Amino acid sequence: MKRSIDVVLGDGPQVGTLRHDRQGRRESTAFEYASGWLGDRARFALGPTLPLQPGAQFHRKSQDGSVFHPAIADTEPDGWGKRVILRDHARRRQELRRQGTEGDAPPLNALDFLLAVDDASRVGALRFRDDNGVFKRAQEEGRRSAPPLIELGHLLGASRAIEANRETAADLAYLRGRGTSLGGLRPKCTVIDDDGALSIGKFPSIADERAVTKGEVLALTLARRAGIDAAQARLVDSDGAAVALIRRFDRRGNGERVMYVSAATMLGVEAAEPEDHTYTQIVDAIRVHSAAAQADIEELWRRIAFTILITNVDDHLRNHGFLHENRELWRLSPAFDINPSPERVREMKTWVSEDTGPEMTVAALMSVTPYFRISPARAKEILAAVLGAVADWRGTGRRLGMTDAELEPFADAFEHPEREAARRRL
Repeated sequence: MKRSIDVVLGDGPQVGTLRHDRQGRRESTAFEYASGWLGDRARFALGPTLPLQPGAQFHRKSQDGSVFHPAIADTEPDGWGKRVILRDHARRRQELRRQGTEGDAPPLNALDFLLAVDDASRVGALRFRDDNGVFKRAQEEGRRSAPPLIELGHLLGASRAIEANRETAADLAYLRGRGTSLGGLRPKCTVIDDDGALSIGKFPSIADERAVTKGEVLALTLARRAGIDAAQARLVDSDGAAVALIRRFDRRGNGERVMYVSAATMLGVEAAEPEDHTYTQIVDAIRVHSAAAQADIEELWRRIAFTILITNVDDHLRNHGFLHENRELWRLSPAFDINPSPERVREMKTWVSEDTGPEMTVAALMSVTPYFRISPARAKEILAAVLGAVADWRGTGRRLGMTDAELEPFADAFEHPEREAARRRL
């Protein structure tokens, strides 16, 4: 089976054509830039693995990567979104089986998953359009593309039903296409905030043993106080459940879409959750691709300091990203998916450098200041700002409405020997 899909940049031009070929269980894809895009003065490559050149650029699935080129794979549904899509497809097949027409719903392939993400809420600026000129997944008649904040209770209830394996067809129909591409298996959904802005609602899981959603908002709040450019986040109550509402940073105030790629894509790494790569590699990419290289490098160093001090151990390359700035230039995206993890081994998913390995220490952080071209005095200034913000984690949590009982399970993430190690460096 072969299909061709137009790839469009926001409300602008077609940038190319995506071709998908499935032969049995084997899938392959190719992307070809449109001649109009190659001749456009505003043209830019969608990613380092898709250079601006004519002709088809083929891609085959790596062991645990995607069948699509990385820049396109960044817009695929995340683990939670795939879970909803699979459950919905299974229920539809059951219904067709009862009608004796199961063949009308063949097994899903990679393109099916890619096109199942709602067009209005797909991460970044890439959109996919079929031969009939319809964007995939288009808004269904009589259905909002992304629900307003007032519907959080409905979203939470449907998500919990899926987690508990008791979802109804109505639950699946309500959630279908409303997942995200931001990564992770935790329940989440795209929503419209009270001021009309696109946001991600992250829900408590029925398996949570601590206030995870509150912990993420706490971390993002502390990050901003530490001088980090982090995604805006707040807590919203939904029938007694704390929902983390995180503002989408890939949309401008007028709704314009901004091209986004993960750090994995920028480095040409295709593993699902790439590990054993380094922040120094990200620095190398920043020096090549950033519109403000030293500012982004210093920002990255600040984020590493914060990661170490709050025990954010899920810092793999897909939890870092870049937003397109102009032509071939990019900027480090706001920080997101930052979570204090008190129960996890204190090791970095992305190593500080090859020499330090996965150790999560201030010593490792300080060892790379020359590579980051940060002076000793500036490093101390940044570290002091981060340490000062993190030191007030309990006070900040209380101001967010967290109780002492909710805060205490996070203590090991914030209270550890590296806090004192940071103080000794000042």
